Amino acid sequence: MRRLLVTGGAGFIGANFVNYWIEQHPEDAVTVLDALTYAGNLASLRSSSYGAKAAFVHGDIRDTTLVERLLRDGRVDTLVHFAAESHVDRSIMGPDAFIDTNVIGTHSLLKAARKVWLEEKVVPAHRFHHVSTDEVYGSLASDDPPFTESNPHAPNSPYAASKAASDHLVRAYHHTYGLQVTTSNCSNNYGPLHFPEKLIPLMIVNLLQGRPLPIYGDGRNIRDWLHVSDHCRGIEKVLLHGRVGEIYNIGGRAERENIDLVRSLCAIVDGIFEQQPQMRERFPDSWIAKGEACAASITYVKDRPGHDRRYAIDCRKIERELGFQPALTIEEGLRQTVEWYIANESWWRSIMDGSYRQWIDANYAARG
Repeated sequence: MRRLLVTGGAGFIGANFVNYWIEQHPEDAVTVLDALTYAGNLASLRSSSYGAKAAFVHGDIRDTTLVERLLRDGRVDTLVHFAAESHVDRSIMGPDAFIDTNVIGTHSLLKAARKVWLEEKVVPAHRFHHVSTDEVYGSLASDDPPFTESNPHAPNSPYAASKAASDHLVRAYHHTYGLQVTTSNCSNNYGPLHFPEKLIPLMIVNLLQGRPLPIYGDGRNIRDWLHVSDHCRGIEKVLLHGRVGEIYNIGGRAERENIDLVRSLCAIVDGIFEQQPQMRERFPDSWIAKGEACAASITYVKDRPGHDRRYAIDCRKIERELGFQPALTIEEGLRQTVEWYIANESWWRSIMDGSYRQWIDANYAARG
């Protein structure tokens, strides 16, 4: 039986991971630590009967004393660290929060783990797994080979720089103190429970609400896309079989230009509305209900500063060592994602209209 502490477990990837882990490992005890900032959502964590079984603690990863208590009292042996500020645009407008959470917060967790696991020796074995991003490696030209685990960090945004710093801290605590760590660097995730400020969910909800589809620059930026369920499976492989001290890239082998990705989403929505005419009544503001093809709503907007041209992950190491392979193609994953947002309208509308934030403020913010 494992005892897990999952930081950021009410966020997009964290909630999916908690739901997945409890389904696959029902004998394990899972505690979620989440500050419930703007992207944290208890409804995501409790979106399945599995996530509802996790113990929830409202708190900040920078509270080292709290983390020590959770590790010690719960006899936690596995810490999976998702908690992060992750939106590049927000990091450009206000980088301080990214340094606070991603650097200082990660260091707080490492200090707590060192004290409880290495100094107090509360449990006989432990693992600190750090979830990072391909953005720490910088940008690729169109003909460059994908990033491998040996690529040097070369971040280009405040967000990427803060994640690169946290990667280095995790590595340092392993080599200096002997903390048993692993790190995974993933490509762009998508799927259910994705906060609707990111590209794919934003495009989907805008299509359903009849809003423009804004594309940065010329739309030719390339990303490798990984369905969140495959990411969860990859992390599971690393936790169960990964070598301590190692880095594993988890990719989807699905490079797409942003404009092609958005056109694919448009085609999927067009097809669903054609097959299910009742969708026009359910979403009367949608482009199709107004008699327009979805792709007609694509608009190009000024590119953001320092926009990396291409990311791509070489995931042969995790495939070779741990037997990981993405289970979903990008076509399957995108359709499933669109269908999830259509089926879970109340989830994203509560975020868009601010009612969820009001509930958090009333039930948690006042508690400090």
